[in-house]
Amino acid sequence: FPWMNLELLKYISLFQTVSCKCKLMQAYFFQQLRTVEMADGLLEDQFDTTVKMSTYLVAFIVSDFQSISKKSQHGVEISVYTVPEKISQAEYALSTAVTLLDFYDDYFDIPYPLPKHGECENLAAIPDFQSGAMENWGLSTYRESGLLFDPEKSSSSDKLGITKVIAHELAHQWFGNLVTMQWWNDLWLNEGFAKFMEYVSVNITHPELQVDDYFLEKCFTAMSVDSLTSSHPISTPVENPAEISEMFDDVSYRKGACILNMLRDFLTPEAFKYGIIHYLKTHSYQNTVNAHLWESLTNICTSDELDSGRLKLDGFCSKNRAESPKWFMEDSVDVRAIMDTWTLQEGFPLITVEVKGQEVTLKQERFLREANSSKTSNFLWQVPLTYITSHSSAMQRFLLKSEKDVLYLPEKVDWIKFNVDLRGYYIVHYESGGWDALINQLQQNHSVFSSNDRASLIHDIFQLVSIEKIPLDKALNLSLYLSKESEIMPVTQGFNELVPLYKLMEKRNMEELENQLKGHLVKLFKTLIDRQSWSDDGSVSERMLRNYLLLFACVRRYPSCISTATQLFQQWKESDGKMWLPTDVSLVVYTEGARTDEGWDFLLEKYKRSVSPSEKWMIKAALSYTPLTHKLQWLLERSIEGELMKTQDLPSLVITVSKNPKGFKLAWDFLKTNWGKLVKKFDLGSSAISRMAVGVTDQYSTREMLHEVKSFFGSLAQDQGSGLRSIQQALQKIQQNIRWMDRNVPLLKAWLDRNSL
Repeated sequence: FPWMNLELLKYISLFQTVSCKCKLMQAYFFQQLRTVEMADGLLEDQFDTTVKMSTYLVAFIVSDFQSISKKSQHGVEISVYTVPEKISQAEYALSTAVTLLDFYDDYFDIPYPLPKHGECENLAAIPDFQSGAMENWGLSTYRESGLLFDPEKSSSSDKLGITKVIAHELAHQWFGNLVTMQWWNDLWLNEGFAKFMEYVSVNITHPELQVDDYFLEKCFTAMSVDSLTSSHPISTPVENPAEISEMFDDVSYRKGACILNMLRDFLTPEAFKYGIIHYLKTHSYQNTVNAHLWESLTNICTSDELDSGRLKLDGFCSKNRAESPKWFMEDSVDVRAIMDTWTLQEGFPLITVEVKGQEVTLKQERFLREANSSKTSNFLWQVPLTYITSHSSAMQRFLLKSEKDVLYLPEKVDWIKFNVDLRGYYIVHYESGGWDALINQLQQNHSVFSSNDRASLIHDIFQLVSIEKIPLDKALNLSLYLSKESEIMPVTQGFNELVPLYKLMEKRNMEELENQLKGHLVKLFKTLIDRQSWSDDGSVSERMLRNYLLLFACVRRYPSCISTATQLFQQWKESDGKMWLPTDVSLVVYTEGARTDEGWDFLLEKYKRSVSPSEKWMIKAALSYTPLTHKLQWLLERSIEGELMKTQDLPSLVITVSKNPKGFKLAWDFLKTNWGKLVKKFDLGSSAISRMAVGVTDQYSTREMLHEVKSFFGSLAQDQGSGLRSIQQALQKIQQNIRWMDRNVPLLKAWLDRNSL
């Protein structure tokens, strides 16, 4: 069996005999041809040769798993495998996989790419799986929490997450498996596309999940990393295993998805779809680089060709007859010239807007959190801008190709809002009263803007505070409108910007100001908190928002929340955990119960006995939220020993404890003491190591903490991670926090004194 870590070399596998095993075990690989009985009661499974494929996509499993199966409308046999005691939790994954595979068959206009191998797709839930999920061809593997749905104990958030993970891995059967990047520097061609297709597919196949509500959060997360000098281009050289592992990050996945979303909007969804069909058909069972994708997306069908069915006749339209989207004023679209500016240089643009009468002046520069002119000069993007105005909600477009340009409005306006619904990957700053006009509109009637536009305004103004483009009090003034808000994305984005402020104060022992800000936030969202029911009623977004708000309220010791959560926990405990709790408030109830030794111990026993991945995740989170430091210490110690929980769950536990005001020092000491064990357990450069390095330290805000973190990581040898990009990100994040606190603490105090709710 050939095995080389070179994606450009694809093989037909001769690995036809998987294993010998006892009769109680089953092997899964490619299409099974026969089972031969061997001596001593053993069986040998023999399999067909594979299609031409990259070797990293080969997998086989030998297990006693059980399965359930169903055929898709296109005749593909789909099976879900799991341990026998959890087979009842596989139904949702099976029905979802069938729906999604049929969608991809139709959307890509290419049948599921394993036709000669029995047309089967297997999904397996692995009890302890560090990777989260893996798109092995014909045998995709998942964490149990990413595949199994318990109707009695899984929340709306669990259902959304499971659906997205399945959508991601099935998208890889085309993007990554059928067509593979030539080398790991273009990993985003696999992962960015799969992340993007999660949202395209689920939005159509499962509209009730309202997945579009959550796409912009992916872009905000990517921007947080991409605004540091330690960021990297989407396509960047890699030479060794640690560098390759570090490519599996928010830039490859989330930024990749966000720029694809921007490109689809720029070209129109119809043209984009036919472009990627051309890409997949042209390069099936081959390897590609960025240029192949841009070439396919430049050769776009004209409207007449689409209407006449030209696509069905010859697979695609003539490259010489490409037509631009109707709004674009030039004769042709050079997709490669546009997209090279987004994939071959790191970072993203800050667009500064100044309106004078009907003239709108636009300027672009790199958005960077650090004052480093060498890292901001010589950056230029081709930016597909979108905007609406106070006089027209019809979206307008403008392609900014230079450092500075001017567009003209047909009339004077009160305000202009760019990056409509966050269709683009950029931040906007409004000069000369532009922000004041937008803030005034939010306060008067925020529904003029879409939910995503409101969330992006909140995001952008607080990011501008971090680079001193906007004073803090102006951003806080904008946030006051949130007392009237009820949609999940603006509300959660408000929390995402405001909660970290008091988390920074926790690290500086600024208890008085910290409590003042916490009290302000409770009052700001009081009306919305009081409207929440302790039930599973409402849409998915309403249910997820309910969990978020009630958890915040109880952690902040809001009396009515504490009373209800305590009562429900006592009733649940008295029933020995048999009483049904609404799934979307279970975490809130468990968290309140974990505040006492007795409640914590009871939850721990339930965790050990539970067979529901969703329930175990919620209990684990509640155990790590406790204010009892001796319990947190015990939890960390037992987890590293492997006695209590799966290896896959250790990184998230350490990070969650680090966010606990009683646990951040414990988590840092744990990370230092066990760094060598963790590197050995998870591998250098892995996402687990990167997430812990950044996640444990990203709320530190003192020079003493910076020195300690720098000293520890600086003392490590190269093979222990001293050169990791994630460590540079961690240090830069702490430096950013220190600068923010030094500049803004007096302003925050003064503003809170003036704006008591």
